[in-house]
Amino acid sequence: MANPAKPTEQKRLTGNPGKRPMPKETEMMAIQGGRVDPIRPLDYAGQQLWDSVFSAGEIWISSRTDIHLLQMTAEQLDRRESLRNALVESPTENSVLMRLAEIEKAIAGNLGLLGFTPSDRSRLGLAEIKAKSRLQELLERNG
Repeated sequence: MANPAKPTEQKRLTGNPGKRPMPKETEMMAIQGGRVDPIRPLDYAGQQLWDSVFSAGEIWISSRTDIHLLQMTAEQLDRRESLRNALVESPTENSVLMRLAEIEKAIAGNLGLLGFTPSDRSRLGLAEIKAKSRLQELLERNG
């Protein structure tokens, strides 16, 4: 990728050197987040992904709409581990190699759809990902 999209947060920090129109801060999309449990049980690799997504992406991952794609991606990761084990047992089996390459490509695509790169978050229309400041948290607690 020659010129990946620069996230809106970075453009704001640098003063928008390209002078292209940017979304107003008031146009940020509100997403219902928060950790939820997997829809179906996951193996170790899938559960690790699930846990890391909700620790890193809980600000923008919707617990209402994104969990189905996340579940599918976590299950794909579990299948990837099974294929990797099969590859250890039969390292010259071309069909296993091809299936492994296909599932890795699908996993990478799904992680992009879930917004786990700055350019993908920007393409998703997430103007900025902002966590609450300490001042906002204190005002909400006291207010």
